[in-house]
Amino acid sequence: MAGNRKSQRIEPSFRGAAGRDDDDDFHLDAEDRVAGGGRKGRGKPPKAARARRGEARRRQPSLGIFGVFRRLVYWCLVLGLWGAIGVGGLVLYYGSRMPSATSWAIPDRPPNVKILSVSGDIIANRGLTGGEALSLENMSPYIPQAVIAIEDRRFHSHFGIDPLGLARAVLTNLTSGRMVQGGSTLTQQLAKNMFLSPERTLERKVQEVLLSLWLEHKYTKDQILAMYLNRVFFGSNSYGVEAASRRYFNKSARDVNLGEAALLAGLLKAPSRLSPARDPEAAEARAQVVLGAMREEGYITDAEIKTAMSQSPARAKSYWSGAEHYAADMVMAQLPGMIGDIKEDLVIDTTIDLDLEKKADEAISKILDKDGAKSSASQAALVSIDGTGAIRALVGGRDYAESQFDRASKAKRQPGSAFKPFVYAAALEAGRSPLSLRNDAPVRIGKWTPENYDQKYRGEVTLAAAFAESLNTIAAQLVMEVGPEEVVKLARRLGIESDLQANASIALGTSEVTLVELTSAYAPFMNGGYKATPHIIRRISTAEGKVLYENTYDNPPRVLEPNIVAMMNGMMMRVISQGTGKNARIPGWPAAGKTGTTQSFRDALFVGYTSNLTTGVWFGNDDGKSMKKVTGGGLPARAWSQFMTAAHAGLSPSPLFGTAGGDPLQATEPAPEGDQLFDIISRTLGTDERPTDTGAAVANEQTGTVPLDDGSFDDGMTPPAEVGGEGRPATHRTTLLDILMGG
Repeated sequence: MAGNRKSQRIEPSFRGAAGRDDDDDFHLDAEDRVAGGGRKGRGKPPKAARARRGEARRRQPSLGIFGVFRRLVYWCLVLGLWGAIGVGGLVLYYGSRMPSATSWAIPDRPPNVKILSVSGDIIANRGLTGGEALSLENMSPYIPQAVIAIEDRRFHSHFGIDPLGLARAVLTNLTSGRMVQGGSTLTQQLAKNMFLSPERTLERKVQEVLLSLWLEHKYTKDQILAMYLNRVFFGSNSYGVEAASRRYFNKSARDVNLGEAALLAGLLKAPSRLSPARDPEAAEARAQVVLGAMREEGYITDAEIKTAMSQSPARAKSYWSGAEHYAADMVMAQLPGMIGDIKEDLVIDTTIDLDLEKKADEAISKILDKDGAKSSASQAALVSIDGTGAIRALVGGRDYAESQFDRASKAKRQPGSAFKPFVYAAALEAGRSPLSLRNDAPVRIGKWTPENYDQKYRGEVTLAAAFAESLNTIAAQLVMEVGPEEVVKLARRLGIESDLQANASIALGTSEVTLVELTSAYAPFMNGGYKATPHIIRRISTAEGKVLYENTYDNPPRVLEPNIVAMMNGMMMRVISQGTGKNARIPGWPAAGKTGTTQSFRDALFVGYTSNLTTGVWFGNDDGKSMKKVTGGGLPARAWSQFMTAAHAGLSPSPLFGTAGGDPLQATEPAPEGDQLFDIISRTLGTDERPTDTGAAVANEQTGTVPLDDGSFDDGMTPPAEVGGEGRPATHRTTLLDILMGG
């Protein structure tokens, strides 16, 4: 009873403390605590108590939809707050690792070199970007529209970061199970390209965001878009829309049509893989996607899409195409030697005439396409210069897209008989004349015996006839009469800069030269005897117009006397009218030139000129393989004629220097020191004691293997420097007194 009374006394106190009389939970808890106070351990509540407790819990109202939503909002706020704190911490951390924003600046775009023709048309853009920068106003309006439609539709509305675009990209990537879309804006891509490395790290992404916000704050949307389009990579080593447009379509970005703009914009997803030079089908398929995006954004209509599909861009070659790129390469090779390192955008005015360049390329391609395979000739080169040495056209090979090696200015080849004009000019300077007589017969110089290309001999001939028929025996006699060193001196005076061996074989062009220097050395015959230093750069200026370099080839030195030039022109005209160069005739135009063919038909050349242009043409193979009996009077002369005929279309014919008054070969020759008196007396006396102890070693129009007295064979190789006696033979001039005295 006492215990019961105690219990009765305690229960009211718990009820009072609870504030209500019907709270069974509190009553049971109190009993449990009282009952537990007298035990060593706390026991389980009675079964009835547990049942009542569960029933009480079931009587509590459920949260409902509103309660669930409220809790969801609550936890979202909590998580968002902690997320914001975390992101803020990362931003502060990685931002502190960046330089101060006050020091941020747009990095200079790599300098571009714009190369212009003589008429101001663009030949090429060179530099790390491969194209000049264009403003939005100067490029085709389809380009920015296409890029925005496929890359960043909310470009004009976001602040550098597009949360909606990012959320869409995340959702798409999650549902597809792989990376399908990116959430970067154009501003972010620009920031990454200009300031950051391509590595994918959290730090780089945070820095990209900060830089994007800075770009949006500092520059307008149009400025940001222009910077992006002028710097972004479009594949095939093309950076910027101008470089890409010229690379793929051979036109400026100013002139890009809708279909081409869609193709360019489509490249941004995967420039290398989608390049039309690599996979034109994939590039075209991606362009169709871009056109669809442009229609969705309202930039174009269905009718314009149909028009664009009918304007499908041509298949791009794997490399730049067009012979003008050989000229651009020559410009870039010479540029550092003129101004040093390229540190800013430059404009180069060249001497190249793009119309002549196109005609030269067509002439070379036409001949090779028609006869190259059956003649075993795989390559050709052409260079054409005016009387000042300005290069008007340059073709360095059959196809620049296939081979960028310039065979006109870099390849050194034997010129063969195309070197003979320098031998004959030296002989004329030494007192000979075109009407001087020589005996075309076997000539032996030490162990060397040159032959004519047809292995026939004509007996007594004039120098003019020997030159027209390219007789090797006569050239051999002349070079040793005047001395090989004198021939070398004259060739250097006219513009040959390559090493020349002062020996007998120089008569037949065994020393290697480039086509450019050989052609320029012919120009003094065209211009009246003045040196024509070959050059392609006229002026170098900055983009602002400051002139850094301008050539000074307007006052060349005289290298040949006028009478020598007149006689050489008369002889070289006969090469085309009567001799080995008949295929080089130009209807209605006086022209002169010389053929050249090296041993075993490895090289074939024709170099000639009118009063306007001097042009050299070479045919052969890069590996030195022999052609099938291709001579300088064959494929090279035909290509020369085709180019020069096209180049002179619409112009009035004019005579060559020194030939306006008639045939210069009929002019009265000076007395000896001349050979004419010697020739007359020799024929009268029935003797011909003209020195023949020297000559050439290799027959270059076509040299067979010639047996020698000692049983060895002339294999056509260049003989030693000293041939035909001891050292250099003295120049011998016979006078009347010598004849009468028997000397």
